[in-house]
Amino acid sequence: MKYIKTVIAEDHHIFMEGLKTILKIHDDFEFEIAGEAQSGKELLQVLPVSGAELLFLDLNLPEGDGLEVLPKIRSKFPELKIIALTMFDDPKIVKSSFKAGIDGYILKGNSIEEIFEGVDEVMSGNTFMGKGVVLNVLPGEMKNIGRKKEKSAFRDKFLQRYNLTTREIEVLQLISQAFSNKEIAQALFISDQTVSVHRKNIMRKLGVSNTAALLKVAFENDLV
Repeated sequence: MKYIKTVIAEDHHIFMEGLKTILKIHDDFEFEIAGEAQSGKELLQVLPVSGAELLFLDLNLPEGDGLEVLPKIRSKFPELKIIALTMFDDPKIVKSSFKAGIDGYILKGNSIEEIFEGVDEVMSGNTFMGKGVVLNVLPGEMKNIGRKKEKSAFRDKFLQRYNLTTREIEVLQLISQAFSNKEIAQALFISDQTVSVHRKNIMRKLGVSNTAALLKVAFENDLV
């Protein structure tokens, strides 16, 4: 039996405890819970002292959500295997997550067996997408392809309504490409702190609290 040092980042206590119980029944792996985090900020503190080989990551975390902390984690821990356990099934969020460095993506409503299958795959060096997870445009969304010009008037009204500045749109476009704050700062020749301020202002204006929700609003309203 192989031992895997594991960190779980999840802000819902019941789900956290349920996952820990589930992991105890795996036949091939014994999971040593080396750390727990309930926010992105806490996760960045826990990982360096955990010696973790595997991270289960909820994308919807307070104080630095999954998509925000992923680039930082990947740059510091390139060998760490990361599985997203989330409710977000939007293909654009899935694509951004893989681009930011995750190894597996599983929806929280899926089966226990799928979690084990995902662990087997990512620990073997493969990527894993659970049931219901897609990277491409869904058939029902095909009607929207090629309609950018038709949406331009709506887009302009949306920007006026929420009073997004040109710089904020530039930052939002780079966020949608899974760029970290540091990378955005370098691309726009501004400081990391300025990027952070822009990110917070964009979220405040759009009424969202995390990067996944931000991307969803941005894509749905043709902002990126």
